[in-house]
Amino acid sequence: MKATFKRTLAIAIPAAITAALASGAAQARDPFDKEALDKQNAQLLELVELGYNLWHGSNPEMSSNGLACGNCHPDAGASNPQTFPKYIQNMNRVVQWGEMVNWCVQNPQAGKALALESKDMTAMYAYAMNLHRGLPIQPGLAAQQTKPIPVKYGKGFPSKPSGIGFDTK
Repeated sequence: MKATFKRTLAIAIPAAITAALASGAAQARDPFDKEALDKQNAQLLELVELGYNLWHGSNPEMSSNGLACGNCHPDAGASNPQTFPKYIQNMNRVVQWGEMVNWCVQNPQAGKALALESKDMTAMYAYAMNLHRGLPIQPGLAAQQTKPIPVKYGKGFPSKPSGIGFDTK
């Protein structure tokens, strides 16, 4: 009985795959045209700009003491998002990049953590990863960060934010 079942499967599976391919179910979609790619890129860059603003202090809920991510990590790319998930000693476990961001928000910044699946967290990740475009990815690399810079304007950032994604009043 097992031999008959195996022979049936040996015939049925390739036949099912052939039928699916013939029906078009497994065909690849057409490539995106220039207009679609431009629209997708514009949406990404809008999110990168929101991330830039959040990184440099545009969300007052992320800090109760005037610090922003950009005070300690002026170059968000220096947070090495491409190296996560990785073990973080002060958390005593392997974490993803957003969890590390939230640790900084809750501890040095004394602010409210962002939901990991939120638009704001996605925007911060988009900003940090955008700074890494074209650089080699080195998983597990120990944090290599730029030195902090003194704040020269406002709470936590040396220039005015753009106004995307928050109320400036």
